This record gives sequence, C-alpha cells and structure tokens, in this order.
Amino acid sequence: MKEKQKGFTLIELLVVIAIIGILASVVLVALNNARSKGADAAVKSNLVNAVRQAEVFYNINTVAPETFTNVCTNGVVGGATGIGAFVLAAAKATGLSSYTTGGGGSTAVAYCNQSAGAWAAQAPLSTTGQMWCVDSSGKSIQTTTFLANAADYICN
Repeated sequence: MKEKQKGFTLIELLVVIAIIGILASVVLVALNNARSKGADAAVKSNLVNAVRQAEVFYNINTVAPETFTNVCTNGVVGGATGIGAFVLAAAKATGLSSYTTGGGGSTAVAYCNQSAGAWAAQAPLSTTGQMWCVDSSGKSIQTTTFLANAADYICN
C-alpha cells in the first residue's frame, strides 16, 4: 500500500494567494482614501490658522499699522509674522513645493493675494478641481472657483 503524502495542492495554494491579493487591494484603496482625507484636513487647518494669524498681523504690525500690507510674507514684518508659513504648509500638504503671492487662475497652485485692506489665500484639495479658500472677511469655504488674479481678495 502506498502511503498518502501530506501537503497542499497547487490549486489550494493559488486560491489562498488570490484571497490575500484581494484583501491587500481593499486595504490599499482604504489607505489611499484616508491619506487624501488627511491631506485635505491639513490644508483646511493651515488655512484656518492663516485667518487667525492675519488678524494678529493686522493688529501688531508696526510698519503698516492696521493694514494687511505684506500679510502673505513668509517672515516677520514690523514685529508681526505673516501668513506665508501657513499657506506654504497647506500647499505642501497636497504635494506642492511653494505658493504664489499675487496671482490666480489655476486650481493646481496655492495663492495668497494681499492689499492694504484685504487678503485671500487658497490651496488645492486632493479632490480634483476643488480648492479651500479663506479671506480677510473670515470666509473659509470649499470651492471650485479660484482666485482670478492678484487683485482678487474674495472667496467665491
């Protein structure tokens, strides 16, 4: 009598490998979704912090008191820190390396526009074509429209 060998057949091994592959793809899709939601949360958080910092800048800046002149700077002006670091952090959260001061016209660029009386900043979200925009009036919204040009200080 021949003794039966122990082990798995090739078909059993292939079925197990296929199940592991399916489970791995489901987990990867869920992780990518969580990553994009995390990046969007970072954009929103940084731009909301920019609103708060802009108010501090308006009240403390000694070079141009009670104005938003140079608020988009990534540094200190008249003893007050500009909002540039927050706009830059929002840009980096979605994979950009910088932001543009005084511009508009693209949903693939982070912008910060400023004048003496108003300012606005926006950065793209992970959702294609969506932007998060904040401005000096306190608006903080998700939008599909972008700042049109350097003189656009209102989120729509």
